[in-house]
Amino acid sequence: MTTVFLSGSRKISRIGSEVRGRLENMVQNGLTIVTGDANGADKAMQSCLHELGYSDITVYFVGAAPRNNVGNWPTRNVVADAKLQGREFYAQKDRAMADIADLGFVLWDGKSSGSVQNMLWLVARRKAVVVYYAPEKQFYNFRSENELVDFLSACDDETLDDLGRKVALPERLKKAHRTQQVLNL
Repeated sequence: MTTVFLSGSRKISRIGSEVRGRLENMVQNGLTIVTGDANGADKAMQSCLHELGYSDITVYFVGAAPRNNVGNWPTRNVVADAKLQGREFYAQKDRAMADIADLGFVLWDGKSSGSVQNMLWLVARRKAVVVYYAPEKQFYNFRSENELVDFLSACDDETLDDLGRKVALPERLKKAHRTQQVLNL
């Protein structure tokens, strides 16, 4: 059975017909779905899947209880290091889902470092990732870090700087960004 890891930016709280169509395809194909419990994209996709009456879903969470479980699906509590805080604390569940998934489906707002981290974890594990890039309302498919780096290299300097402070970006992306900064002087 194919397992897909659904994730996305917390600033994406509604999904359009194009994303709904992809979720409907997952349901029709009987894919096993793992998703997080965050507000935003996680909750929006949970709501859609609940409306579709889908049940082959597991909600991953850290801490005492899931923040969102719209369909009252089975859950998996990922034990996280209590010393971790914020994004790093919640990222432990994402790492676990990237480990068990066969592929990823990410809704990205063009800014969220957590979404980029999930993409990087998936391609590092040689797993395909489908990214819905919300600013363009466009889907992109990545099977390698090189493909993902090529896509991310189109981000503006401010976004790349912010991502680089929060996520360990591939060296090739950092070098390309530094070269572009020098050319812009």
